[in-house]
Amino acid sequence: MSLINVSHLTFAYDGSYDDVFTDVSFQLDTDWKLGFCGRNGRGKTTFLNLLMGKYEYRGTITASVEFEYFPFPVADASRNTLDVLSAIAPGAELWRVQKELSKLAVDEEALYRPFATLSNGERTKALLAGLFLRENNFPLIDEPTNHLDMAARETVARYLNGKQGFILVSHDRAFLDGCIDHVLSINRADIEITNGNFSTWFRQKQLKDDFELSENERLKKDIKRLAAAAREKAVWSDSVEKSKHERPKSGLDPARGHIGRMAAKMMKRSKSIERRKEREIDEKSTLLKNIESAETLKLHPLEYHSARLITLQNVGVSYGSRQVVGGVSLALERGDRIALLGGNGSGKSTLLKLILGGDIAHSGQVSVASGLVISYVPQDASFLCGDLDAFAREKKIDATLLKTILRKLDFSRIQFEKDMRDYSAGQKKKVLLAASLCEKAHVYVWDEPLNYIDVLSRMQIERLITDFRPTLLFAEHDRAFCGTVATKTVELEGTRLSRGGDS
Repeated sequence: MSLINVSHLTFAYDGSYDDVFTDVSFQLDTDWKLGFCGRNGRGKTTFLNLLMGKYEYRGTITASVEFEYFPFPVADASRNTLDVLSAIAPGAELWRVQKELSKLAVDEEALYRPFATLSNGERTKALLAGLFLRENNFPLIDEPTNHLDMAARETVARYLNGKQGFILVSHDRAFLDGCIDHVLSINRADIEITNGNFSTWFRQKQLKDDFELSENERLKKDIKRLAAAAREKAVWSDSVEKSKHERPKSGLDPARGHIGRMAAKMMKRSKSIERRKEREIDEKSTLLKNIESAETLKLHPLEYHSARLITLQNVGVSYGSRQVVGGVSLALERGDRIALLGGNGSGKSTLLKLILGGDIAHSGQVSVASGLVISYVPQDASFLCGDLDAFAREKKIDATLLKTILRKLDFSRIQFEKDMRDYSAGQKKKVLLAASLCEKAHVYVWDEPLNYIDVLSRMQIERLITDFRPTLLFAEHDRAFCGTVATKTVELEGTRLSRGGDS
C-alpha cells in the first residue's frame, strides 16, 4: 500500500477562461479500486493527464507508483494482436497473455489476427489485458465502456473487480457498482472521497443534498424572522432615543435617564440580533454548493394521426458475403420506446440508418409512415466544431432554446463562447441530444445517445423520457437506462433475432 498525495493543486489550460482545479488537496490509496465520477467538463481526464505529468500546474502531486494511462495508442494496427500486446507488456509469457484474455472472454485465435480486424470491444479487452500484464504500474482507465456492449461490460466489470489498485472513469452505474470499492467525485465546489460503490456514493449524496436543502429552508426562515426582529428593535430604539432628547412641557423629566438606559439596551439587543442574522447568512452560504443542478428537461413530441409508424418485415443486410442483419421484423407504434440490444457488430446502427432512408442494400421490407418527422442523434459527435449559434442555424433550431437545454445539462455560460472543437466528448454528445430535444418530431431515433454522457445527465434524460413519453427507437448499452426507459426490447444476435417482451 502507498499513497497518492495531491496538495494545493491549481490548473488551467493556456488561454482558458477559468481554472479546472483551484487549490485542491486530497489523498488516495493505491490499493483502492477507485471510480472517478463528475459531470462532463469537470476535469476527470485532465486530472489523469496531470498524474501522467503531461501539463504544468501549481501545487504538488507525489506518488511512489508509475502511472499508466488507458487506452494505449496502437502505432501499427496491421500487426498481429500478440505483437501489439508484446510491445505493451514486454517479457509477458504467452500463458499469462492467454490467461488474461480468457478472463475477458476473448478467443485465443484473436492473438494471431491483425489488431485492426478485431471489433472495437475486442480491441478494448485486449488492451486491458495488456495494461494488467505490465508490472509495477498504477492503471488510469479512462472510459473503457464506450465501445463495449452490455455483455462485454459485465465481463470487464468482473475482470476489474478481481484486480487491485486503479482509477476508473466511467458513467455506467451498473458497471461501476460491479468493480469499484471507493468513489472520487468532482463536485461543484470540492472533491470528495467515499468508501463504497457508486450506489453507496449516490445514496449518501442524496441524503446530504436533502439535509442541506432542509437546512437552507430553515435558515431562510430564521434570517427572515431575524431581519424583521432587527428592524422592529431598531425602530423602537430610534424612537426612544429621539424621545429622550425632547424638551418636557413643564418641569424636570425624572424618567429621562431611565429612557436612555432602555434605549441603549434595545440598541444593544438590535445589534446582537443583526450579528446573529449575519452568522445565519454565513452559515447558509456554506450550503448548496455541491447540490448539482439537475433541472427538469422538456420535450414536445408531435402526435401522428395513426398508430403504426415504422414496420420492418424480415429485413436482412449483408456486406459482401457477410450477413450483418438477418430476418429482423418489428413494428414501432405510437408511444413505444423500443431498445435495440445486441453485441457490437450485430447491426443496430445499420438498422437505424436504414429506417432513416440510408442507401443500404437490403432484403425484406422497410415501411415508414408518410410524412413522419424523425429526429436523429448519431453515435459519433466528434465532427462538431465551430460556433454553437451557427450550428443552431444549420439545424434550423432555436439557439436560445438550445442553450437553455444545455444550461440544464450543466453547461456554464462561458462554454457558449468557445469553439465546439474544444468541448469534451461528453459535451459534444450533449449538444447533439439538446438539438434533438429542440426538434418537434413524431419519432426520436437515437444511436447510443449516452456515450461519454455523465451519470446525472443520464438520469435527467431518463426523467424526461418517462415524463413526456415520446415515441423512441434507440440503441444503447447502459443497462440501467434501458431498464428505466424501454417499453419493449429487440435483441439482435448477429444473424439471429430474439424478441424481448415488455420490460
